[in-house]
Amino acid sequence: MTELMQEEKIVTFEQTDIDNNKVMAGLAYLIFFLPLLVCPQSKYAKFHANQALLLFIVAIAGNIILGIIPIIGWLLMPLFAVAIFIFAIVGLVNGFSGKAKRLPVFGKFDILK
Repeated sequence: MTELMQEEKIVTFEQTDIDNNKVMAGLAYLIFFLPLLVCPQSKYAKFHANQALLLFIVAIAGNIILGIIPIIGWLLMPLFAVAIFIFAIVGLVNGFSGKAKRLPVFGKFDILK
């Protein structure tokens, strides 16, 4: 059993759920809705789909905001892209390795229930 503490409540994932859906959890960081289509009953895969969706939203919003800001925003855009890429790699590794760690900074939010 893997436990995840989230603001005074503990989310528990069954070890069989983790073992059966590691691949889908990892692939969520490439296509966030894939686990929702392939294994909608898996809480573990849904957790990583949520993290991937948050990453996608932050990436789109950040690119729009930095694209609007002249010169400084344009200079910061490659650094932002590298940070998003690193977050995606961290999430991908966590998903494939069976860990339920939230992404830093924005991972504490739950969009998918």
